[in-house]
Amino acid sequence: MLTGDIRKQIDSIWNDFWAGGVANPLSVMEQMTYLLFIKRLDELHTLEERKSQTLKIPMERCIFPEGKDEKGRPYEDLRWSRFKNFEPREMMEVVDEHVFPFLRTLGAEGSSYGHHMRDARLGFSNPALLAKVVEKLDRIPMEDRDTKGDAYEYMLSRIASAGQNGQFRTPRHIIKLMVELTEPQPTDVICDPASGTCGFLVAAGEYLREKHPEALRDPSLRAHFHGNMFHGFDFDTTMLRIGSMNMILHGVENPNVTYRDSLAEDHAEDAGAYSLVLANPPFAGSLDYEATAKDLQKIVKTKKTELLFVALFLRLLKTGGRAAVIVPDGVLFGSSKAHKEIRRMLVEDHKLDAVIKLPSGVFRPYAGVSTAILVFTKTGVGGTENVWFYDVQADGLSLDDKRTELLSLDKLGPVPEKALSDAEHEKNNLPDVLVRWRDRAGTEIENPRTAQSFCVSREDIVAAGYDLSLNRHKMVEHEEVEHESPTDIIAELRTIETDIAKGLDRLEEMLG
Repeated sequence: MLTGDIRKQIDSIWNDFWAGGVANPLSVMEQMTYLLFIKRLDELHTLEERKSQTLKIPMERCIFPEGKDEKGRPYEDLRWSRFKNFEPREMMEVVDEHVFPFLRTLGAEGSSYGHHMRDARLGFSNPALLAKVVEKLDRIPMEDRDTKGDAYEYMLSRIASAGQNGQFRTPRHIIKLMVELTEPQPTDVICDPASGTCGFLVAAGEYLREKHPEALRDPSLRAHFHGNMFHGFDFDTTMLRIGSMNMILHGVENPNVTYRDSLAEDHAEDAGAYSLVLANPPFAGSLDYEATAKDLQKIVKTKKTELLFVALFLRLLKTGGRAAVIVPDGVLFGSSKAHKEIRRMLVEDHKLDAVIKLPSGVFRPYAGVSTAILVFTKTGVGGTENVWFYDVQADGLSLDDKRTELLSLDKLGPVPEKALSDAEHEKNNLPDVLVRWRDRAGTEIENPRTAQSFCVSREDIVAAGYDLSLNRHKMVEHEEVEHESPTDIIAELRTIETDIAKGLDRLEEMLG
């Protein structure tokens, strides 16, 4: 966990960019990513030098070669540890005219991150700003992996422009919940087809380090972890760079984070390639049939991105593979033929494990959209017996735009450091989600549908027309209370909200 001092240092750097004329938060993050990568290259080169000197062997990987670049500058000057001591104008010349052209040559080495550096450019022309940022970044102690990763995540949290074009950053505690639900294994091949900053892949890697430390001591599993385990797709080159850097600073040496428009490109080459999908893709509306991958249209004929992404998850998973993905509520109850068909497939052709309803304020201040987590297993032969539902009413933070912590940090998230009391559970349901999820085949089956979590049989879901909305199956015992309680009123309002959404969905279908 970051100290307040490190947070202040990062905030100070961020403010320096703003004062220096770099006002776009994404541009700030991109430039900080470049500088951190340059610093990281120097650290790797230094490690190789020390290893070579200690073992009296040649360097295995010489990042900065001997001699001079094509403009006559010694490669030694391109190292962070050298140019950080230069006078500001000379530093600017070295970084802009020598370091960045050098970075653009690294793509030939084959690493995914090097590939993303092909169009890297310094985004400002103020030598004093560069010198100030380099000095402050150099002072932040990022020797160990945890601090590096946490510092970068804190920087990402500063991207205030998130939420544009249907994209917004998934809260870390929701990501961690989804990772805990799916329990990644050392042999998994994990994919996020809308990876953004790679938050899901990072969390899966951290889970494996914590739960399966022995895997990183096994040569083959360690090679798998650093090379072929993590796959992310995005069509925003800036996010690809940021996501790759996030993985690198969290200790994954060569993450496979690549450019792809997941809904537009055919998936024949990696159909059935992944054993675990974790995702919260952007749901921006509708696409033209011509702009949509034909293999997805064969699964479900639709223009709606939320349904196409569910089809994509099924396409990418191998048989026996599992997924935890966030979908907008419309997927659960939409009345169009495509909506019903995708739900029928999940229930009848595969194994739908859970529908976890999230509070509508989870993604504030970026969006107030109502969402749910779908957990399912690709079988191709059915297997759904009971679907487990959970109504998350509190995630530990206020559900307004401020998203203020309601509990101390050691009692937040799905796996808090300290046990919660009943009163604290009312403010953070996530630990209870995990406890009940693990008992979904036991006493949870007997829970009444008035409880916060309960199971619904496949037969009942079929009878409901494959409607998966929680309000369709949850019951409220009005007769047991003399006056309507706040809980009753909330339940009724949710029912009204569902009815309105269904009506809008039908109207949109009628309008084409």
